[in-house]
Amino acid sequence: MVETHTRILGIAPYDGMRTAMEQAAQAYPNVELEVYTGDLEEGQAIVQRMAPNSYDCIISRGGTATLIRQVTDLPVVDIHISVYDVLRTMKLAENYTSLYAIVGFPSITEPAHTLCSLLNFDLDILTVRSAEEVRHTLERLKQGGYRMVVCDMVTHTIAREMGFDAFLITSGIESLHSAIDQAVNISTWFGQLRQENLFLRSITQEQGGRVVVMEPDGSLFYNNMKDISPELHRCLQTHLREIPTTGSLKFYYTERSQLYSITAQVLLMNNVQRYLFYCVPSRIPLHSSRPGLRSLNQGECEYLFSNSFYSLSGAMGTQDAEINALAAVRQPLFICGEPGTGKEQIARYLYLHSALVNRPLVVANCAMMNDKSWDFLLNHYNSPLNANGNTVYFQNFEAIPEQWSTELLAAIEETGLARRVRLLFSRSVRPEEPVSPVTRRFIERLGALTLELPPLRSRSDEIPSLSSLYLNSLNLELGKQLSGFEPRAIEMLRQYPWPNNYTQFKNLLRSLATLTNGPYIRSSSVADLLSKERSLRSAPAAHPAAVVSTDTSRTLESIIGEVVQQTVAAHGGNRAAAARQLGISRTTLWRYLGKIEAGESADPI
Repeated sequence: MVETHTRILGIAPYDGMRTAMEQAAQAYPNVELEVYTGDLEEGQAIVQRMAPNSYDCIISRGGTATLIRQVTDLPVVDIHISVYDVLRTMKLAENYTSLYAIVGFPSITEPAHTLCSLLNFDLDILTVRSAEEVRHTLERLKQGGYRMVVCDMVTHTIAREMGFDAFLITSGIESLHSAIDQAVNISTWFGQLRQENLFLRSITQEQGGRVVVMEPDGSLFYNNMKDISPELHRCLQTHLREIPTTGSLKFYYTERSQLYSITAQVLLMNNVQRYLFYCVPSRIPLHSSRPGLRSLNQGECEYLFSNSFYSLSGAMGTQDAEINALAAVRQPLFICGEPGTGKEQIARYLYLHSALVNRPLVVANCAMMNDKSWDFLLNHYNSPLNANGNTVYFQNFEAIPEQWSTELLAAIEETGLARRVRLLFSRSVRPEEPVSPVTRRFIERLGALTLELPPLRSRSDEIPSLSSLYLNSLNLELGKQLSGFEPRAIEMLRQYPWPNNYTQFKNLLRSLATLTNGPYIRSSSVADLLSKERSLRSAPAAHPAAVVSTDTSRTLESIIGEVVQQTVAAHGGNRAAAARQLGISRTTLWRYLGKIEAGESADPI
């Protein structure tokens, strides 16, 4: 262990104390004491001339120590005058005359008052607080017939100039040892505090500067963000009153292309309550250079999940325990459910509650990937499949081509991928649809677990409670004061089959909350929106071949392009399904569609 030395600067009011301080320090081998002589402003000026970080602590006495504290951030230890020091000097003075006064700064007069009270001495004890005050005090004593004072160094110097006999109260060796002991202890504590402060500063600096501390009135107390915008500042101010006394508050803020995950808590500093905001930025990707592939970090997943229906307490229903148990294991998992049952959000939840949350969540959307994306995923040295500890989520696994599924299964088995990363799969199934051969093969070969998400219609008895849960969330988001539904309205929601499940349920409730002005959502409003939903979903899709133009003047390429686009539209944008119906590869489908932009996921709850 490296031996540490305490560097102490001593400011002695007179040369005799300087010598005594140097002698006292000899008993401390781990103390480096450097002493200068200087009283009051002169001692203060010595400290001001010293280079920064030269010492750990300063020791001085009386008024000099008080002035030094005004010009330094270092701890200053006062060499106290003990009762014994005062008594010793009084005994010397009594040998000379019985008529004397004790004059000095509080460090002298306070122990003198204590001593006189204990011994029942009747002495004049006069406290001064500046050199100017000393002269006026001594003038009054002279007029009263006094010719001798017991005093500190400042009074001693002036008293001698004015013709007084003066006995200087000196600090004994015990007081000097006590001061050095205190200086060593304070230096150790102060050094640890300084190291902790530097450590915490380095942490926030390495995080890119994300700490904001506010006063109760919303003004900035501390900010190490390079550039905090007025909008972000106002956002933080609006959450001040929401921060609990114990625990923390978590929320999100989006500014242009910047997403902030913000954690706020009460900070007590020197008995003053302030508010600490830790802001973690993560850039929102506006597009991907590799279609169908996306890497998300913890903050992004928390933000996306916080806006989902499953983020509401109780929304998972009876599957809550099962889902939490699955989050703790590393075994491959298939999440199966009808469209709109929130498979993607459940995958995010499993990631956020796993031990791998500090590593990325890599999403491979099998319905949107092209050949280049797939080649990068399986063959590139920088593929996320080559990293350890990632969570890799194959979304819309029902859309994976047969060739890709064969290649993926071989890669998983040959490289031991399931031992290096957590594998999640989701597949959209229709009611009573059997498990596909591809899915069955993966489950059997990988020993994968399965999680079946129930359709909303199977939870019809929970519709009232689920509606209330989401309505409460919408009240906060939309600034509404909705109290609930009319009885008939809630019954209509229970009876509706919800073909697109939670996604449809969430969107319909948001529309109802937005359009309702009164305290209750009326049955007439529910009936109107459900009627529109039925009409929208019951409209038959025309068969592609029936609507293709028979204009013989057109080129074959043009006719094929029209058929491709109409087939994709008929399948609701599902290109994999369209490619299967047309009997062409997905690459060929991409070539015909050209630069047509890929649609959003159909499972966004």
